[in-house]
Amino acid sequence: MRKYLLNTSLIGAVTGAWSVVKATRSGPRDWRLVLLWVSWGISVALAVGAVREQGRIERGEIDG
Repeated sequence: MRKYLLNTSLIGAVTGAWSVVKATRSGPRDWRLVLLWVSWGISVALAVGAVREQGRIERGEIDG
């Protein structure tokens, strides 16, 4: 769990939610807002995937 909490890419993706929330509160409700949330979700998913892959490399399950 600590490897997820201390990973800078995941921290950056989660703190990026602040701008998405601000845009949701103050911006227009249109298709761009949906794309903003989708892109934020993709960035979080990629960060989590990178942490998982790094853990598998460190354990020797896959080649780096």
